[in-house]
Amino acid sequence: MTKEEAQNGRDDMLIDDPKPQNAQVEAFPEGFDPNYLKVYYGRLFPHADMFKWMSYGNDGKHPACDQSYFGRREFSFTLDNDIYLRFQSFKSAAELENGIKDNCPFKIDIGPVYSVDPSKRLAYAQSGDNIFTPVERELVFDIDISDYDDARYCCSGADVCLDCWPLMTIAVKVIDTALRDDFGFNHILWVYSGRRGVHCWVCDGKARRLNNEQRSAVADYFRLYKGNSNSKSKVSLLGAALHPFLVRSYVDVLKDFFEEKLLCSQQLLSDERYEKILEMIPDESITSELRGKWQDSRRPSSGKDVNVVRWEQLKHLLQSGKQKAPAIRRCVEEIVFSFTYPRLDMEVSKHMNHLLKAPFCVHPKTGRVCVPIDPAVCDEFDPTNVPTLSKLLGEINKAGLQAEGDKVWDRTSMGKHIRYFRESFLQPLLKSCKVEIEGSHSVKVQQSKNSLNW
Repeated sequence: MTKEEAQNGRDDMLIDDPKPQNAQVEAFPEGFDPNYLKVYYGRLFPHADMFKWMSYGNDGKHPACDQSYFGRREFSFTLDNDIYLRFQSFKSAAELENGIKDNCPFKIDIGPVYSVDPSKRLAYAQSGDNIFTPVERELVFDIDISDYDDARYCCSGADVCLDCWPLMTIAVKVIDTALRDDFGFNHILWVYSGRRGVHCWVCDGKARRLNNEQRSAVADYFRLYKGNSNSKSKVSLLGAALHPFLVRSYVDVLKDFFEEKLLCSQQLLSDERYEKILEMIPDESITSELRGKWQDSRRPSSGKDVNVVRWEQLKHLLQSGKQKAPAIRRCVEEIVFSFTYPRLDMEVSKHMNHLLKAPFCVHPKTGRVCVPIDPAVCDEFDPTNVPTLSKLLGEINKAGLQAEGDKVWDRTSMGKHIRYFRESFLQPLLKSCKVEIEGSHSVKVQQSKNSLNW
């Protein structure tokens, strides 16, 4: 596909003069329209911020800066008709911006930093110097709501609503806390995928330099969900006592979420669904007793939600003093973990060369922008209320054509998301990168002096 073909139908895209709100809705219908991308990439996409992020301080003038660093990063563009442009690389912020504007990709994926410029990999291969290998990459996590289809009944597949989205919120809370408290990472970016899930970018220097074996070890630390569609028990809580990470997750997050929200929102113990939970109890006498109670009493006389009443009955039987078998007493925890614990795509996290969609892309199925999520207030995030292409173009129209540069996005619903990205993520990250670069340089200088003195 030529550049002209890739942009066919977009060059004549204009933003009309401000109109009444109803007219704007007609002019920019909801959903994804490739004709809008040219305006989005030209007026709203934070090209400079993306360059700053991917440079990790190496775009400065300090003698220790690696000027080739950004140019060795792989970008992948997906164009119309699923045309993929792999191993794209750019030497500067201007090149990156022009490359995106020229191609107007439906999706931008970010890969690792390679040992050499990825666009020249074939030349190195032909020379016999097989040195094209990934040397650095953020530690990434990918969580999709479609992997929770056995834990939700309101939606399935890629569909999501405000009843099941909290499963993603819980995943953010559990994983983010562990990354910070158990691994000591500080620079973590959570991003809405644009449709059905969340992505996590761990950007600390020590995270970016992990090899595949070390990444696998971190991913395995979170591995708990081991079931499949035919398994009665989805998790395996081994050992005499739970790992402290699991105890913290259960006490601080999972237990209350299951009992106060998920149990009722998904009607997990309704007449049509309680058998699924009873199957997780490895004692037929207990399941028979509970089944008998629930069949005889379909409407609690107390007026409480039937799911809550049945859960209390289940807990009482499983955790009463007469139950001595550890598997029985721990069954309540296993049920909670089975429904609520984060379900990671392990392969994404284990391999350095895995591509992941860039923040601030627009999802081609929904038209929604992949905006950052603040883990401190992730309960407030509403995936149905993020900026969309059509909404943003309407906001640009309303603001008028006079605004240029940063003033454009600041007048739209993108403003708060870009400000969060800059102020809460990017600025602290770059400050840390500067300290690391200067510290590394000082060590090398001192080592050189010591060598001369010797």
